[in-house]
Amino acid sequence: MFLQHSTWHDVAAYLERSRGIIIPIGSTEQHGPNGLVGTDALCPEIVARGIADEIDVLIAPTISIGMAQHHLGFPGTITLRPATLLAVVRDVVQSLVRHGFEHCYFLNGHGGNIATVNAAFSEVYAETSLNLESMNRPGVRCRLGNWFDGRRVRSLSRELFGSAEGSHATPSEISLTWYAFPDAVRQPPMTPKIAPQGPIRDAIDYRQRFPDGRIGSDPSLSTPEAGERLFAAAVEDVIEDYRRFIAP
Repeated sequence: MFLQHSTWHDVAAYLERSRGIIIPIGSTEQHGPNGLVGTDALCPEIVARGIADEIDVLIAPTISIGMAQHHLGFPGTITLRPATLLAVVRDVVQSLVRHGFEHCYFLNGHGGNIATVNAAFSEVYAETSLNLESMNRPGVRCRLGNWFDGRRVRSLSRELFGSAEGSHATPSEISLTWYAFPDAVRQPPMTPKIAPQGPIRDAIDYRQRFPDGRIGSDPSLSTPEAGERLFAAAVEDVIEDYRRFIAP
């Protein structure tokens, strides 16, 4: 069930049977020579659609712009400042709480979001704790789950790509987008085959260290077939984690 495809009556009826919601969140940033700029937002959205096919859960609109300032050396990247992203997440949660949602599960596709989103959760919890009118009433629960961190996905990524997985523009995430969007498949030459590793700082330093955008990865190994397997694994991982999260 998708929030954007529902009427407010549909949402009210859903709240009678569940107080949980999944909010996909990602980023709009370069993903090397053969990855889509929207990869980090598309991946959690693809997985969320698979989850909605399996269980009764409401899927919120994807927050598709995240904290990606270090990718601004590459055309197409759009970023939010950490403070802006924190405010966006906080406002989303508080909007949902107003309607009666109690469990907000953010399904994430971008490592650069993790610290800021967790900080936003702390702000939400602090507001509840410091509000004298909310004393002795349970507050909202929030969780950040990375689609790429589940045990099935990690095991499969190691099996398929080994050390060539890397940490940015990975063959796993690009394979997942190619499974959903086969017209996006492209295989430009990559030199070196496996990109260098290194620290992430500002946009200028990033472009100098990683001139084609990759970090430690060889996304030429990506295939739609691998993406299909990763999709199935991610759906299982996230359903398992979401069910633990909403359990009493």
